[in-house]
Amino acid sequence: MAILKKIDSWFEDNGRSLPWRGIDDPYRIWLSEIILQQTRIEQGRDYWLRFVEACPTVADLAAASEEQVLRLWQGLGYYSRARNLHAAAQYIMNECGGRFPSTYEGILKLKGVGRYTAAAIASFAFRLPYPVIDGNVYRFISRLYGIATPIGTDAAYTEFEQLLHKQIDHERPDRFNAALMDFGSLQCKPVPDCTGCPFVQDCEALRTGRVDMLPVKGAKRKPQDRWFYYLDVHWTDGTGDRGIMHRRDGKDIWKGLFEFPLMETERRLDDEEFVARASDFAGQMFGTAMVAVSVGEELVHQLTHRTIHARFLRVEIGEAPSKMVPDYIAMTLSEMKSVPVPRLIDRYLATL
Repeated sequence: MAILKKIDSWFEDNGRSLPWRGIDDPYRIWLSEIILQQTRIEQGRDYWLRFVEACPTVADLAAASEEQVLRLWQGLGYYSRARNLHAAAQYIMNECGGRFPSTYEGILKLKGVGRYTAAAIASFAFRLPYPVIDGNVYRFISRLYGIATPIGTDAAYTEFEQLLHKQIDHERPDRFNAALMDFGSLQCKPVPDCTGCPFVQDCEALRTGRVDMLPVKGAKRKPQDRWFYYLDVHWTDGTGDRGIMHRRDGKDIWKGLFEFPLMETERRLDDEEFVARASDFAGQMFGTAMVAVSVGEELVHQLTHRTIHARFLRVEIGEAPSKMVPDYIAMTLSEMKSVPVPRLIDRYLATL
């Protein structure tokens, strides 16, 4: 089944206008692809424009601090993408002479770049004939050909890639890939209106009554519940109100982002137990007695594999802490609002 002519005709009339389309700057195309992973286009567009303004070239991104990059990324989630983006920019400057790799294999060496992203950059920036297979393409192609292989695995990617290699336009692979992605997003939706589809006579899923069954997805992992109890410890000195934050490290979520002193528990605490534990915690951490001002309502923050149940305890102390655990920093409120923080902390700071 040859899809090139039909998909190109549909794209001519319906293709989306996006700021990273129609350009051949691999850096800006790469930015768009990393930002749009796990992100809606409407949200990603603003972040892409923000990055392009702050770091117009790969050299600018490489020269930025990790804190600056995380601040630009704040709110997108999956912060490892931002750290990988930054590391890859430095790799390009230090190991590639400042030139963005121009081959599929070279692009694939960049940290955080997998087969999909490498194919996208190779086709959109360098017109190399590599099919781009995202969720929208999986949905369209699985329905068109009646493919029941569960998606989201390397085996599935290889199967779809081999099929599309036979179809791709070698003269304009960028246009072919953009057309497939837009068709899946705009026409072959999760719940499509098949009456206006140009492939209505070709679609195997429609012919066999399996449109709502394809693509086949693997079983989802149930999110893990975690309970975060934060202490917003603050006091007043000669410079005004100050509080305490620290920067998360290790291999857990939100690495490199700032947050308030945290108690993580294995279960939900009631108000009385929260305040009692917080008093002991504050004494051990900062050598000071505290006065609890307010206990906030639970905020729920959903991540892909975790559900964070968070509460904030506003705490007053009479003077600066008599001791400070290493890596904890005294900050003003304006400083807290200027450093990169998880969306959960940002929501709380907006109430202060």
